[in-house]
Amino acid sequence: MDGVRDVVAVGGALGLGALLVVVGDPTGAVPGLVPWQVDVAVGVVACFGLVLRRRWPLGLAVVVVPLSAVSVMASGAVLGAVFGLVLRRTVMVGLGFALGYLATIPVYLLLQTDPRHPLWTDLVVRGVLVSAAVGWGLYARERQALIDHLGERAERAEAEQAARVAGARRDERDRIAREMHDVLAHRLSMISLQAGALELHPSLPAEVHLAAGVVQTGAHEALDELRSVIGVLRDEPEPPQPGLAEVRDLVADAHRCGSAVEFDDFLTAAPPGATGRVAYRVVQEALTNARKHAPGRPVRLVLDGGPGEGLRISVSNPLGAGAGAVPGSGLGLVGVAERVELAGGRLVRDTLDGRFRLEVLLPWLA
Repeated sequence: MDGVRDVVAVGGALGLGALLVVVGDPTGAVPGLVPWQVDVAVGVVACFGLVLRRRWPLGLAVVVVPLSAVSVMASGAVLGAVFGLVLRRTVMVGLGFALGYLATIPVYLLLQTDPRHPLWTDLVVRGVLVSAAVGWGLYARERQALIDHLGERAERAEAEQAARVAGARRDERDRIAREMHDVLAHRLSMISLQAGALELHPSLPAEVHLAAGVVQTGAHEALDELRSVIGVLRDEPEPPQPGLAEVRDLVADAHRCGSAVEFDDFLTAAPPGATGRVAYRVVQEALTNARKHAPGRPVRLVLDGGPGEGLRISVSNPLGAGAGAVPGSGLGLVGVAERVELAGGRLVRDTLDGRFRLEVLLPWLA
C-alpha cells in the first residue's frame, strides 16, 4: 500500500510541476539565469524525494522548499512536503514552510531576466496551491484522528463485552456449583443417614453392619470434601432451586406482565431434578428475552420429550419493531448457553420468517 501511495505522490508532484513549467514558459524561449533544463532536473529530483516524506518529513521540507527558488518544477514536491508536515507534525510547522515557499517566489522571478508573469500572479497561483495542500493535510489529519479514535473505542467495547461475557459465564458456573453443592450435600447426607440406620439394625449380619459403617464413613468424608471445595462459593444461603414444575408460575408471571404465552406440555414423564432446574432457567431467560425485545408480542412455549429422548424446549416469538439481528444476544442467553453446555445439552437460536426461535435439547439426567 505504501508503494502505491509513493507512486501516486511522486507522479502527482511531477505532473503539477510540469504543468507550472509549461504555463510559465512552454517553449523555454524566455531567457534566465537558470536554464529550464536545470529547473526540470532539480524539480524531478525533488519530486522523487517524496518517497522519504513519511520517514523524514521535516528534513524533506528543509531541502525542497529552498529548491523552489531555482525550480518551479519543485513546487509539486513542496506541496507534498507541506501536506506531510501538517499530517505528521503540527499545523504551525506546515504553515511555516508554506510561507517559506511563497517567500521563494520573488527570488525565482529575480533569476528570470524577463519573467512572463508579474509577481502577484505567481503569488496568487502558488498561494492557492499551497493553501490547498495545507487544507488537505488538515482534513487527512482529522480523518486519521477520527479513525484512530473509533478504532480505540471499538477495541475498548470489544474488551468490555468480552469481560462481560466472561463474567456471565463465571457467574453461571458459580451458580451451578452452588446448586451442585445443595443437591449433592442433600443426597450424601441421606446416604449417610441410611447407612447409619443399617449399621444399627439388629437383625442384619455383622458383615452388613461393617459395610454400612464403611459407607457412612465414606459419605461423611465425601460431604466434608464437597463442602471444602464447592461450599466456599456460597456467599449466603439460597432458597431451593426451582425446577420444571415451576414453569407454569413463569407463564403466569408473563401473563401478568402483559405477555400472551401459548404453553404446550407434551412431556411423557416428569424430568429429573437436574434436567428440570436447567430447563427452568432456559424458559425463564427465554420469556424475559421475549418481553425485553418483543414486548406485547405472543410467545409460544413447547415442552416435549421423555426418558431416553431427552427434554426439548422450543420458544418462539415475532421479532420486535426494528429488530434485524438475532434479538436477546446479551449476557442472559450467554449464561443459559453455558448452563446448557455444562449439562451436556445443545442450544440453537436463529431468526426465520420474522420470528426469533430458541431450541434447546437437554439430556434426561437424574
